[in-house]
Amino acid sequence: MSERSEHSSSADEVEPARRLLDEEESLRFDAFDNDTAWALGCQLVEWARERSLAVTIDISRGQQQLFHAALPGTCADFDDWLQRKTRTVQRFGHSSYYVGQRRPFDGQPHLDPRSYTDSGGGFPITVRGVGVVGVVAVSGLSGEDDHGMIVSVLTRFLGSLTRPEGSTR
Repeated sequence: MSERSEHSSSADEVEPARRLLDEEESLRFDAFDNDTAWALGCQLVEWARERSLAVTIDISRGQQQLFHAALPGTCADFDDWLQRKTRTVQRFGHSSYYVGQRRPFDGQPHLDPRSYTDSGGGFPITVRGVGVVGVVAVSGLSGEDDHGMIVSVLTRFLGSLTRPEGSTR
């Protein structure tokens, strides 16, 4: 293998991880409370209903569940996936999709697959100047699509929040 193709392969692997970190960096809140969780959860439900998706949605801050919705066509297994995705974000401080892209769990015996997952669909709720305060999680689609749904809705949601004049995002 030539030096150039080795470099390209390495760059191809780094690019998705960099994009995922950039998403986490750009999708941050100025504050996050119960009302924010409710509004975000309702937008996730609306987005899923518009597309007739069978998903379960969960939003937590710390150990407190602030929002939960199971749309038609879901089952209790989706709740198990949500818990695993949430634990993964809480443990690593990054989206479960990023964690899986950077280092899949195969061959890591210290990570119990009944408690954690490297599948996408768990995303950190990060407050500027504070850090990760919670998790938004979606289950029911592929891991990549669960992640994409969260990113799409968060992008729209954060863009719609009114900000005082002169403040920066």
